Amino acid sequence: MPSPPITELTTRAREIFRLVVEGYLANGQPVGSKALAGAGGVNLSSASIRSVLHELEGFGLLAAPHTSAGRLPTDLGLRLFVDGIMQVAEPSAEERAVIELRLSAPGPIEAALEATSALLSNLSSGAGVVMVPKREPRLSHLQLVALSPGRALAVLVGEDGAVENRVVELPADLRPGALEEASNYITAHLAGRTLAEAARTMRGDVASGRSALDAASRDLVERGLAVWSEDAARRPVLIVRGQANLLDEAALTDLERVRSLLDDLENKQSVADLLDMAREADATRIFIGSENRLFALSGSSVIASPYRDREGRVVGVVGVIGPTRLNYARLVPMVDFTAQSLGKLIG
Repeated sequence: MPSPPITELTTRAREIFRLVVEGYLANGQPVGSKALAGAGGVNLSSASIRSVLHELEGFGLLAAPHTSAGRLPTDLGLRLFVDGIMQVAEPSAEERAVIELRLSAPGPIEAALEATSALLSNLSSGAGVVMVPKREPRLSHLQLVALSPGRALAVLVGEDGAVENRVVELPADLRPGALEEASNYITAHLAGRTLAEAARTMRGDVASGRSALDAASRDLVERGLAVWSEDAARRPVLIVRGQANLLDEAALTDLERVRSLLDDLENKQSVADLLDMAREADATRIFIGSENRLFALSGSSVIASPYRDREGRVVGVVGVIGPTRLNYARLVPMVDFTAQSLGKLIG
């Protein structure tokens, strides 16, 4: 039977459904009729509650594990709860201050991304993930400076102001002036292009006879571009921290699920592909259990939010991965605020 809209549930069924989901999210255990009829529960007999639980189970919103008389929400039920009932709890002033302080620590942007992943892991008791943007830098200029016979320092400057130094191996018989000639050519003819565009432009200039570079200088230009390209390709696309948090006490009763989740996290490209689905979202996205192919077997959820630069362009995604009993009401705004804070840092 298809799931009804939340508005079509009776007030009694909606309240019992809410209590079951909130109880499950609080402790990861099925919720029984006795617990629902206890202090703070619904003012109904256990028999009446069991009747409503059976109805909700028929809708596909709840399930009854074989080992317990209680009920827990299905992936469909969690989706209905998240979309129709959940009231988010905005981060407190103290939590906001902790996030902003951790992300504002001095150091390279890579350190801030690492800190973001670790921070989300600590806040969620799950695994924190940050997808680093695949952005190919655009050249501003490049300077080749002799270090010793056979070696030069390539000072690479991007349009975004990033400066990086790499050592380039040189041919032993390099003529005087070749380093300066190659540097001037890159700055004058290739500035404003990505590395791939710069390489294509140079080859086109050589093929058409528009380039005055000799073979040695062309080789230097290619070496200078290649050393940056290779370095960019080695940079991590995905940073995952806090996998150990997934091995909590509740997880020990379902080690196969946890093993499956840890295996999924090892496949970083697949995780990055999943997070990439959140890039175009206007707000934080939630993927629950079997809704995503990657984590269907492990029964895990993902809360992910894109982070943007000051011009509003999406430059990456941050998120949390954990069991379906994640505290969605607390973590959704937490992930969103962290994404906003990281975006301000990146500029």
